[in-house]
Amino acid sequence: MKSLDAKLAEIRANRSSRAFIIADAKDADMAFGVRAPGPRGFLARSGARPGQFSPEVWSRDEFGYRNLPEFLDIIREVTHQGLVDIMLMSAYVNEQLTIKEGLFKSSHVTPAARANDTTDVWAVRHGCYTREPSQPFRSATIDQIQCGEIECARDGSGDFLGANLGLYSVTFVNELEQDREALLWYKAFREEAERKQFRHFLEIFDPNVASGIAPEKLGEFINDNILRTLAGVPESGRPVFLKIVYHGPKAMEELAQYDPNLVVGILGGSAGTTYDAFRLIHDAQKYGARVALFGRKINNAEHQLAFIEMLRLITDGKLGPEEAVRAYHGVLQGKGIKPTRPLESDLQLTDQTMSYDGSATKRATVAVQNNPLAGAAQPAAPEVAQSVRPAGGSVIGWPQRPDGGPDFEAMNSEQRTAYHEARLKRVFG
Repeated sequence: MKSLDAKLAEIRANRSSRAFIIADAKDADMAFGVRAPGPRGFLARSGARPGQFSPEVWSRDEFGYRNLPEFLDIIREVTHQGLVDIMLMSAYVNEQLTIKEGLFKSSHVTPAARANDTTDVWAVRHGCYTREPSQPFRSATIDQIQCGEIECARDGSGDFLGANLGLYSVTFVNELEQDREALLWYKAFREEAERKQFRHFLEIFDPNVASGIAPEKLGEFINDNILRTLAGVPESGRPVFLKIVYHGPKAMEELAQYDPNLVVGILGGSAGTTYDAFRLIHDAQKYGARVALFGRKINNAEHQLAFIEMLRLITDGKLGPEEAVRAYHGVLQGKGIKPTRPLESDLQLTDQTMSYDGSATKRATVAVQNNPLAGAAQPAAPEVAQSVRPAGGSVIGWPQRPDGGPDFEAMNSEQRTAYHEARLKRVFG
């Protein structure tokens, strides 16, 4: 059984469960084009696959993005790491890795594909599409996602060579004709998906243009639209979970408590600081979210595998957001990777824009409360002894349980950070 299905069953059976679904959203090629694979600062262990560029045309600094083969290598590496539950891809990448390569056959990770690409994700260079009210559009068909062809042969088993899970997005802009048209397209998609045994999750973007709704009221607007839209949809056609902007504790709790069968997830938005990402997933889980889909926050990380591991440690309750930032920087230091921001700056909370193209201006930066670095010189990452004391003694630096495992309940904040820094250095160093 895929971990997604096991966790969905657990969440619906026990609302107090800590089961949490993490998706790596590697579908940005349906939005950004050349920039989609992200900056070349991080590559998979297989290394670079350099393209051929004419020196009289390009300078070394001009082409700073990974190419598609390097992007696919990272997807393979994240999948083999096994800490995410869903790998979201474009239909084309899904064909290469799921259908042709069989990457997910023996993995607990569920492949998924973006099933539509509304115009508010057309974030091409020099374009202006994202500034216009979102228009519905679909490049991929369900059959092409499931089997790579215009029409699948169906035997009723629900087994397909490709992905059988898709992301469908709707953007409400608070304009009657626009929103009605978007819902008509979604209705047609749902009916086709049900006939073709195709599961989907529903992404609701905030309005991508001026809507006349105050920012503090957007959560209520989105919540009501979700519930109103799904009230007319029986179980057979409903999404397996939601993907929405996190509008704060009140909006999240309001939606999450409304229907125990409705599993709510959050989207990541623009990259921001490391603390932005870690605090977002921590707070969203605290107030009812059970899924997180991070795209740029993972793809722009200095070390994607370590970043994902921190997300999992946070959702498992083993690290807090601030501890995770410090431990992550410890991994970077251990690998000799220069962080995008110094530790003190990376422990800042910024007001993230949620527009897909990231064109909106971020507002003021806010310091973390009780930030131990505030007003002090930035310390080096702590050095932790990794040897074991003789005669079965505890590992130096943190308490152990009788079975020799780390005793998280007995650890203080510094000991947890030291433990995870040492462990992650062993894993990634």
